[in-house]
Amino acid sequence: MYTRITKSGGRQYLQLVESFRNDRGKVRARVVANFGRLDKLAPDKLDPLINGLNRAVGRAENTVSEVIQEPGRSFGDVFALHELWHELGIHAALKRALRASRRTFDAEALIRAMVFNRLCDPASKLGCLRWLETVAMPAMPGTVTHQQLLRAMDALTDHAEVVEEALARQIRPLVDQDLAVVFYDLTTVRIHGEAKVGKDIRALGMNKDKGGIARQFVLGVVQTAEGLPLMHTVHPGYVGETSTLRGMLQKVLARFPVQRLVLVADRGHLSLENIGELNTLADQGGRNLEFILAVPARRYAELVDTFRDLAFDAAGLAESAFAGHRLIVAHDPGRAEEQSDRRRARIRELESMAERMVARLDAQDEGRTARGRRASDRGAFSRFARAVAEAELTRFIKPDLQADRFSWSVDEDAIARAELFDGKLALLTNAPDLTLAETVARYKSLADIERSFRVLKSDIEIAPVHHRLPDRIRAHALICFLALVLYRVMRMRMKAKGHCASPRAALDLLARIQKHTAHIGNRTFNGTSKITPEQLDLFESLNLSKPA
Repeated sequence: MYTRITKSGGRQYLQLVESFRNDRGKVRARVVANFGRLDKLAPDKLDPLINGLNRAVGRAENTVSEVIQEPGRSFGDVFALHELWHELGIHAALKRALRASRRTFDAEALIRAMVFNRLCDPASKLGCLRWLETVAMPAMPGTVTHQQLLRAMDALTDHAEVVEEALARQIRPLVDQDLAVVFYDLTTVRIHGEAKVGKDIRALGMNKDKGGIARQFVLGVVQTAEGLPLMHTVHPGYVGETSTLRGMLQKVLARFPVQRLVLVADRGHLSLENIGELNTLADQGGRNLEFILAVPARRYAELVDTFRDLAFDAAGLAESAFAGHRLIVAHDPGRAEEQSDRRRARIRELESMAERMVARLDAQDEGRTARGRRASDRGAFSRFARAVAEAELTRFIKPDLQADRFSWSVDEDAIARAELFDGKLALLTNAPDLTLAETVARYKSLADIERSFRVLKSDIEIAPVHHRLPDRIRAHALICFLALVLYRVMRMRMKAKGHCASPRAALDLLARIQKHTAHIGNRTFNGTSKITPEQLDLFESLNLSKPA
């Protein structure tokens, strides 16, 4: 049976019609019931019939309802991150570290939301709330407020040491326990705000991104040779790089029971005091602590004779000794020539400038000056000294400030000493079994930590920071560090499977998998959009199951 609307005399009528076959097998229809004119039929007159039919087939009453379709929400990206979050054990680690009987909200869920937001659509905490309305985050509370996000950050810093130790326990299985090569470096993070607070870690310093003085804090990151972040440190914006090394190493040795640790760090961390502290740490605990540190060779006058006596092999490598350890030097003739030529070209430009000044002064003395301000020897001294300082060539060009007439000199010995160090990379190590080539190769792998800093500042957008309280700044840094861990694990897995997409591109593609919700009466229907072969390939590359 079915319903049929017929027309007669300009009016419409509703009928209940039955379809049947006659004796000849032809399909025919007969009217079982007439419900009357359609424009005079009220819904309540048909409801008893509809409900009776529903009861006869075992369905709920009043199933004829409006279909309400909710806006689609991004699901694939947060689903993949949620699966990775649980697989790495971060969920369980935070649950244990942040359990509190008096807290009325799920702190782990809110921290997870802020971490995923840094990876999917970096925004402020208020922006994170708006983002949550557009995604289908698994296992999230029904409502989240801005105050709850801030309280979750406070809980994170209140238990920061416990949280970081719990995370280290989850990361330990991914670290080689026999030999670990770790890279350590610092970067500056720009921060907004002028007001001062107690124990403020915001300070004026030379900001690497802005290229000038800015309010900032300093972030340190330790990662393995495979690119896995192990831990981070937060320091005031004026801290010296050398002063952070000992504290960082003590934490690494305490949290990761590696039998042999090889530290690789840039030249900013090298000082004779640091070398002594590293030797002291190496003698404690019965563990083998080794290091590969770049040497700022130009700072040490005693290295001039050492570099003069170096004999490089066919690969451009040589070995000597410095501060009681192996000094390994790599030489690039092409780069050396380029640096020397650039320096001498700048010196020639300054000499030409000085000669023009002398010519003008001589012409003035002979009465051949052109119109304009009169030149003076003292003014020439001042302008030339400022130009030399701006070119950073004061070691090589020296204006004679004691002379009555403008004059200068070029220190050829200083130029020759500088050319000794051109095109050379000097490394200090106490690792006895590393070859020259292996030592240089491991140091050059330090460039990978710069990629982590670029990810933090571009994809994760750690800066500029808008928090002013020190604990909130530290919580923000920890949230961004957790996002970096997920990002780098994604990169490692995709690289192992030969997938060429970046984690950023992968998350953008997975975000196209949407979750849809429709309401029909008192029933709700959920579903996801169709998953494409490219998205399935991403789940396989990440070793994650696809959404059901």
